[in-house]
Amino acid sequence: MERTFAMIKPEGVERGLAGAIINRLERKGYRLIALKMLKISPQLAARHYAEHQGKPFYQGLIDHITSGAVVAMVLEGPGVIAGLRQMMGATNPTDAAPGTIRGDYALEASQNVIHGSDSPASAAREIALFFTPAELGE
Repeated sequence: MERTFAMIKPEGVERGLAGAIINRLERKGYRLIALKMLKISPQLAARHYAEHQGKPFYQGLIDHITSGAVVAMVLEGPGVIAGLRQMMGATNPTDAAPGTIRGDYALEASQNVIHGSDSPASAAREIALFFTPAELGE
């Protein structure tokens, strides 16, 4: 079984979309291993977006992800990393197909409602940033 990290971003929480998004993920068959709502500190945001440090959009990422509450979660299932990425849709919602989370709910690229890990290495790193082994039932 594969695990991945997903996060409903501040605009998704603010717009009341967390329940609908989690419902879609569970209906797909992914098992929710851990879930929490939190306000990300600038320090945690910097660690989460470390690979983008020095890029022109970096500070915008930090400012956005720390602007309100997020819902962080760990999902488990066969092929969950690629499957979640497919369910999320293209990063830019204008390119995201109808029926994807971003295609249905996101309004603009800078506020695209959901984040999901893009590889097993990213998933492991992001899960460890947001959850302790005890929170994962380990």
